[in-house]
Amino acid sequence: METILVVEDEVAIRDMIVTALDLAGFHCLEAGDVSQAHHLVVDNRPSLILLDWMLPNGVSGIDFCRRLKKDDTLNEIPIIMLTAKGEEDNKIQGLDAGADDYITKPFSTRELISRIKAVLRRSNALTSEKLININGLILDPVAQRVRAGDTFIDIGPTEYRLLAFFMTHTERAYTRSQLLDHVWGGNVYVEDRTIDVHIRRLRKILEPYGFQDYVQTVRGTGYRFSTQS
Repeated sequence: METILVVEDEVAIRDMIVTALDLAGFHCLEAGDVSQAHHLVVDNRPSLILLDWMLPNGVSGIDFCRRLKKDDTLNEIPIIMLTAKGEEDNKIQGLDAGADDYITKPFSTRELISRIKAVLRRSNALTSEKLININGLILDPVAQRVRAGDTFIDIGPTEYRLLAFFMTHTERAYTRSQLLDHVWGGNVYVEDRTIDVHIRRLRKILEPYGFQDYVQTVRGTGYRFSTQS
């Protein structure tokens, strides 16, 4: 049974979510603020975190998300942000902080459970223990690290997920919408420029090691990862 940590300070909303997840077969942990949530994450290592954007005691959900994604021992835990904020910039900010998906209140429990299952499927696929080596560009899913030969590459969580998807789906073109769905999650509602920004960042990260040309633009379609020019 997979464990979901629900971090939400409004008790009525938290109870509603926990009840729905229990009925769907998940085991739930509950926290009302970041301090309590951090202890539960360290002690229990949940399969996924549902994290409210607005939390009490001066530390927001987005701050906690950034904190977790900077921790090498915890950054592989997928996070879905919950928020009443629907503005595009806030959604992009959440994804840039490393969140795996984003759902705006009010939402149906059916949609929430569907999102959770989709994120867990992607997370499990990306955490396969098999090392991937493409011409010396090495992705280690267990350590969540990337190397060029013996040299570790400094890469953020979003670019890592994008590269991991590309390296497990080579030689095929994907539209921006498909990349959003596979890497960030369906129904994210962000602009195409979000993908373009992360593609540019990924190329810049790979450039010193000579792998930037593997991330290719496909005119009229989107992007592909290929060792062929």
